[in-house]
Amino acid sequence: MTFTDKIIDSEEASYTIEGFADEQLSEILMYKHSSDQLVPNASVHVKQLSIDRGVFDYSHPNLHTAQIRVWTDRIEKRLHFHCTCLETPLRMCQHSNRVLYEIIKNTDIRFFFDGISRHVRVRQVARDYGLEDEADITSHFHMHYVENKLILTPKIQGLLKITDENVRYLKGKLLPDVKPAFREQNLEGKVILIYPHRHYGHLTIQLGELAFAVNGKVKALVNTIDATTLLWHEKRPEYIRFLAALSRFPQPTKEPYNEDDIRALHEIVKNPFDMPVYYQGNSKQFQAKNFSRVNLQVIGADQFTLGIRKKDSLYQISPLLQIADQWYSMQELVFAFDCFLHIGKTFYAFKNHNVWRVCRFFKNLGTDLIVHASKYHLLQSELLDKVSDTLKVNYAFLTEGYDQSSMETPVQATERIIYLSESENYIVIEPVMRYGTVEIPIRSKRPVYGKDDYGNSFLIRRNDEQELQFLSFILKQHPYFPEQLDDDLLYFYLHQDRFFDGNWFLEAFEQWQIEKIAVMGYDKLSISKRSPYKAAINIEVTSGINWFNTRVKISYGSKVARLRDLEKAVRNKSNYVLLDDGTYGILPAEWLHKFEQFFSLGRREGDLLKTAKINFQALQSAYETDMFDSGVKQELLLFKQWSNQEEDPSLKIPEGFIGKLRPYQLDGVKWLHSLSRLGFGGCLADDMGLGKSIQIIAFLLLKKEEGKSGTNLIVVPATLLTNWLQEFEKFAPSLRIFLWHGGQRDQNHTIDSWDVVLTTYGTMVSDLDRFQEIEFDHLFLDESQHIKNPLSQRYRAANRLKAKIKIAVTGTPLENNTFDLFGQLSFACPGLLGNKRYFRDVYSTPIDKFGENRRLEELLHKIKPFVLRRTKAEVMDDLPEKTEMVMYCEMGEEQRRIYDVYEKEFRSYISAQTEEELSNKSAVVLKGLMRLRQICNSPLLLKDKYSNVPNAAKIEWLIEEIGQRSVQHKILLFSQYVHMLDLVEDQLHKQGLQTLKMTGSTKVKDREGLIEQFKLDGRVKVFLMSLKVGGVGLNLTEADYVYLIDPWWNPAVEDQAIDRIYRMGQKKNVIAVRLICKETIEEKVLQLQQSKSELFTKLIDSITLTKTSFSKEALLQLLSR
Repeated sequence: MTFTDKIIDSEEASYTIEGFADEQLSEILMYKHSSDQLVPNASVHVKQLSIDRGVFDYSHPNLHTAQIRVWTDRIEKRLHFHCTCLETPLRMCQHSNRVLYEIIKNTDIRFFFDGISRHVRVRQVARDYGLEDEADITSHFHMHYVENKLILTPKIQGLLKITDENVRYLKGKLLPDVKPAFREQNLEGKVILIYPHRHYGHLTIQLGELAFAVNGKVKALVNTIDATTLLWHEKRPEYIRFLAALSRFPQPTKEPYNEDDIRALHEIVKNPFDMPVYYQGNSKQFQAKNFSRVNLQVIGADQFTLGIRKKDSLYQISPLLQIADQWYSMQELVFAFDCFLHIGKTFYAFKNHNVWRVCRFFKNLGTDLIVHASKYHLLQSELLDKVSDTLKVNYAFLTEGYDQSSMETPVQATERIIYLSESENYIVIEPVMRYGTVEIPIRSKRPVYGKDDYGNSFLIRRNDEQELQFLSFILKQHPYFPEQLDDDLLYFYLHQDRFFDGNWFLEAFEQWQIEKIAVMGYDKLSISKRSPYKAAINIEVTSGINWFNTRVKISYGSKVARLRDLEKAVRNKSNYVLLDDGTYGILPAEWLHKFEQFFSLGRREGDLLKTAKINFQALQSAYETDMFDSGVKQELLLFKQWSNQEEDPSLKIPEGFIGKLRPYQLDGVKWLHSLSRLGFGGCLADDMGLGKSIQIIAFLLLKKEEGKSGTNLIVVPATLLTNWLQEFEKFAPSLRIFLWHGGQRDQNHTIDSWDVVLTTYGTMVSDLDRFQEIEFDHLFLDESQHIKNPLSQRYRAANRLKAKIKIAVTGTPLENNTFDLFGQLSFACPGLLGNKRYFRDVYSTPIDKFGENRRLEELLHKIKPFVLRRTKAEVMDDLPEKTEMVMYCEMGEEQRRIYDVYEKEFRSYISAQTEEELSNKSAVVLKGLMRLRQICNSPLLLKDKYSNVPNAAKIEWLIEEIGQRSVQHKILLFSQYVHMLDLVEDQLHKQGLQTLKMTGSTKVKDREGLIEQFKLDGRVKVFLMSLKVGGVGLNLTEADYVYLIDPWWNPAVEDQAIDRIYRMGQKKNVIAVRLICKETIEEKVLQLQQSKSELFTKLIDSITLTKTSFSKEALLQLLSR
């Protein structure tokens, strides 16, 4: 028990201020209730504080202490004090007076007793948290009095306080540095320094800054710069390579230098910043004044020559280096740091590692190589020929040959070849020129030589111009190739992924073929399962009876892809299609997209892709005109003209039709006639009550009078069988009708002799094998929303029936979402909407989940010619007035108590669950929602738990209301709970009223009798129906009042129920009443329906689509007060 409970239960106040209000907290209140002056030097210490409650300790150096408890009774408007001094004065004791003074003067203490100032104070704090507009603002904060200070903290853990100071703090902690990630370096005045390390003597290259004397000489080294720090801020590739190369050389470098070291020196020589270079070579006397300016140059392989001279029986091999038109022997060269050639004021770096190795070898050797003639040919084949791939070899003893007739084997015409091979994950591309029988890589420097008739060797001049053209051609084929020229390789290379990236290889292979370049080695690659040829695609569309037939021929060289393998590739979204030799052809991305459209519009049958003619609009959009043959073009033109113009105005009402057709109904007959003429199906989706059945009857009669009609099948809900029979008898008695239902279906009838076969959905499923034996002229599904689920047994059965024309008939083509259309139109117009997966991905999900208007407009345009829908507001100006109203019922005390207990328990349960847990407990959630709705009707629906609860609010209101209305009106009562109908019926019977009731348990054969009795028996004024059984198809215009006892989640279902009486033939004004219990889930559903909020959409999706997941946000909104 808390201290506040203790005060109320066991302690009496020693003093009470009557008629207390927050605004009275002032010194006037003190003077009014206490005659004592405030005692000097007294103090008050807060022991406990909460809203309207407090415990205080009073102390004084020379007087007794006391403890004072203070509490407020807001209902009785009293402020109570209890002091332990136990004085019983007529006025407030001095201790309580001092506490009252602290409450008045100390704003932090006053906060707990003054609701007005508390609200203002909390709102000020709440503003920083974004809570200032919440209804019960104080309920969002914890309130504590700690160390003589009020502390307010939000109850939502982690809720951010958004102030300028906090935002600045968060920005500083979470946002990146505002400085650009890359910025151009300002290296003005900086130089490149080359020098030996002061202590170890190894090569050091750094950026630095020098100070110069007036005469231009170096005066001092100001500082050095770490290239690594500049590297992170650079974005230009050549500058990045330069800085990365510099960062390699402050560290000791092992000798001999490796390939990366030589490459780094080459990058430094490029010097993209164009900085001056200074060098000093004495590590022992390291002084700034010893730096002198030098130039940097590069030495390439083309500057190096191995000269081979023959003298008697010896061959002399002499290396020479050409620098600035001057030839140097190796003995003349000076190496700096063993990696630069130092000539005058120029430092020469080697372009590649191989040239540096050869020069260094001969420099260290100190002499030429001498080989005896007997060993020369061995050295030539094993070494010189291989060296000549990368270095120039000059055979001084050979002459160039020009006379081909003097050769032992005549030189063949020059041929260009590309060799393909693999190296790990890379494809090697080696361009080669063939000279006679000799093949030379064009990146090689190897000479070509032959022999004359006397056995003497001579050089064959290589076709430098043609080789250069070949090389240029290759370099242009990929952006990676030019930079590979520095690699001193005989080939180019690409990673396998880049080799087959997009269409690169296909484009390159095609260009090689055009250029007549031979390609060798592709069949030996591990990836050679892929065809090197581009796809050659030919498509031709011809016309069939009900289909457009597409023949696809796709070939790669001499290999062909079969249609089924193409379909498999498209379905898997793969760019590789299997060919008839087991290899794979690469399917271009744009064609993969086109084939996705082609296959989504039709289905494959053997080597043909068949697209329903009803999908002519999509066919025209997906295919190119030159793919159509002349017959298809003419047919498409006819369909386009039909979809854009009115029907034949000469079409009249059939002579055998008894009665009149309204203008819009005649338009409907013409529309059905045009569909039949073109061989198309459709969906007649007129609003409920506009006479869809009459239009169908008139159409069938018209077809018979034209002599073009065979036997037609109409499938209807069981409750509508009699209604259809009566309509045929009334409007077209000349049509012969066979009822395939019940015992009559066992009779041995010849179906061909009947104009119309009438059956039910249940019979259609059970007798499917017999129905499949017949091909009907026209097939109509009334209330076709029965097949909206493509997974249902009814849908599968309906699609197996054979008919020339199929028509879906419904007043509510959309009940829950766009996917409702697919089931009905895929039956009536097969192929129009593609397959189920395509429709969901392209239309249903984008429209229903993301609200994409573009997709919605596209869908409406696609189905417009095949769906005819008119509303009452559009075509009927003679319908009587319809009034819809909501009756709010106040629950009795016991019903309210029961509802509040269940709602609180359910809300707590939902709050404690995560989204994932809710998705796994959908059955529990549905049960909780159903219980709340049942209690709104009557707690008696919970059966044994509340068997003694008195009548609920809705039942009491209904009994009184119906008692008054039934004198002059007929009434429909709808509920989704059969037990609720039983309760209402029982009370009506007690009032002496005759009723009828129809639920799911009512036998089909008895339903029509109940409907007829209600229409004809003037004593029966009330018809009770379950929403599912009586909500569709029935015509009950004899009634003019309809009561919806419990609202349904989806308003469309309620509208269907109301339209049982508000339809063609109704002469009286219609009153529709929805019963709602106030401050319950029912009222919240109604509010969400009217607001059409996103939360309501989420809720409806969860409940009506039998999904397995619920939106926690939507459920809590539904349960909020």
